[in-house]
Amino acid sequence: MIGSRYPRSGTEPVTARSPLRLRLLLSSVFLPLFVAGTVLFAVWAAGSDAGDSPGRGPLTLIAVVCGVLALTAALDLGVVLRRLRRERASTH
Repeated sequence: MIGSRYPRSGTEPVTARSPLRLRLLLSSVFLPLFVAGTVLFAVWAAGSDAGDSPGRGPLTLIAVVCGVLALTAALDLGVVLRRLRRERASTH
């Protein structure tokens, strides 16, 4: 296991790679959507009263889930951009 993070199981190709362009597209599309969802549900939860349906709790939960997904998309976007930059630098 010298020089590699995980030992190979023998079934994956040596040059297996993730589709970075697709991940870039998906992260770029879903990051603003999840940010907008977070803001929308947080504002809706803040403006809801005790007897409203849906209540403040479920709206807050949805806002938190959207926030976590937005953070995940942002982190993935950063990783993809770093890998693409490293890939371009190694070809020149």
